[in-house]
Amino acid sequence: MKLNYIEQGQGPAVILMHGMFGSLSNLGNLARDLIGQYRVISVDLRNHGDSPHEDAMSIPLMADDIVELMDDLELAQAHLVGHSLGGKLGMHVALHHPDRVSSLLVADIAPVNYPQSNNNVVEALSILDTQAIASRRDADQAISELIADKVTRGFILKNLQRDNDGGFSLKLNVKSIVANYSNSLVDAPSGEPFSGPTLFIKGETSAYIQEKHRPLIAQLFPASEVQMILGAGHWLHAEKPEEFNHLVIEFLSAHQ
Repeated sequence: MKLNYIEQGQGPAVILMHGMFGSLSNLGNLARDLIGQYRVISVDLRNHGDSPHEDAMSIPLMADDIVELMDDLELAQAHLVGHSLGGKLGMHVALHHPDRVSSLLVADIAPVNYPQSNNNVVEALSILDTQAIASRRDADQAISELIADKVTRGFILKNLQRDNDGGFSLKLNVKSIVANYSNSLVDAPSGEPFSGPTLFIKGETSAYIQEKHRPLIAQLFPASEVQMILGAGHWLHAEKPEEFNHLVIEFLSAHQ
């Protein structure tokens, strides 16, 4: 699949991959801090943003999309930076195509199965009637009962766009996400261990990376380290952007 992307800057290639229900704009703050030293490729994942919509959707397929993009851009290698779902894709690429990955940075996700982590969001999107929405406030109220966290709702509603007729629609392919979520999108990445430099960044108040996950992280990514951002949750790149960007830049600088 030919993904939508924005390319900025010059230097070693860095591919930024957003999380589930996001778009390339989610890591825009990081991209702006990197373009002075790196060739930054910000990507809309399959069924997200302005990338094509397809019924088929899985971790392996979406990781293959990233490799295809690298081929199209004639990138022999790239640094991969992914948040949440994007981190899973980065892990999958590293575990299956280690020669293509200069380094791997994974933001607040572990190589494990998360069977119910976003069920409320999936349910909210499946029942959201965009035809009945007159404003973004209406949309926020419509999903607030299922998504209590205001920050999460804000990220989800970034997908809301006005149509030419003045109504609203979602950039997300909700039908495909709902159909594939429980049977393929929560799966754990697997493959041969990746021995390249790897950094996992955990939000202090997030439960996505837990102490019990450390042995598997070490097994699949033996050269990895885990760092934590105090006071941050799952949306650590938005909640603590300075701290997050500093860790990313420090890691990339050490592995150019």
